Amino acid sequence: MTVRPWDEPDRAWAADAIAEGVRGAGPGEIPKRLCHVAVRLLPVSGASVSLCSGGMPVPLGAGDERAALLMEIQATLGDGPCLHAARTGAPVIAADLSGRDAHRWPVFAQQATAAGVRAVYALPLGDSGGCVGTLDLYRDTPGVLSTRELHTATLMAGVMTVALSALPTDDPTGSRTVDGFWLSELATEHDEVHQAIGMIMAQLGVASDEALARLRGHAFARGLTVLDVAHEVVAHRERFERD
Repeated sequence: MTVRPWDEPDRAWAADAIAEGVRGAGPGEIPKRLCHVAVRLLPVSGASVSLCSGGMPVPLGAGDERAALLMEIQATLGDGPCLHAARTGAPVIAADLSGRDAHRWPVFAQQATAAGVRAVYALPLGDSGGCVGTLDLYRDTPGVLSTRELHTATLMAGVMTVALSALPTDDPTGSRTVDGFWLSELATEHDEVHQAIGMIMAQLGVASDEALARLRGHAFARGLTVLDVAHEVVAHRERFERD
């Protein structure tokens, strides 16, 4: 079957739908709004947006609780489609996590399919020259995106990248920045992860990479997320001891 080319009317239709979805939204609302638009425009059941800061995906927004869970799983494992897309600056298509793509991220694939997710499509926010995060799309059934659907997803990732990079880096109200992007209150919870990494560095006398690896390993061994363990470390209810 011949696929009709991705023509200008289709592109304009997608752009109009995206513009309508974010109309009137403040900067902090845009990521979540785009997640909802993605579910309307594409054959996916969920979507999330995250930045990558110091090797950690920092959630900016998710369309539902399951999409948020998939972000946390990848943050805890330090592996998965969205981290791979952020590292390479190239789209990552995992069309069958219960089959041919399971070997690429075995533990993530197992946990994702247990949550009912069978396919993930991770679109970089930027490219290999400067990728700051990803737009991640999730589906309940295996399958690839058509050429037209992939173009729509790429267009949405481009809109998100432009929206983020256009936001001011200095705000008189005291909003914070991560890697030069103004995040308002979007990533407040994940501040604790970075605080916990600093505390573990001091407790163990190790570099930040090793402290993050210890945090992830501790979370995985206990069946928790890195955010859960970070809460305990910052509250001084969990301490890491030298071997």
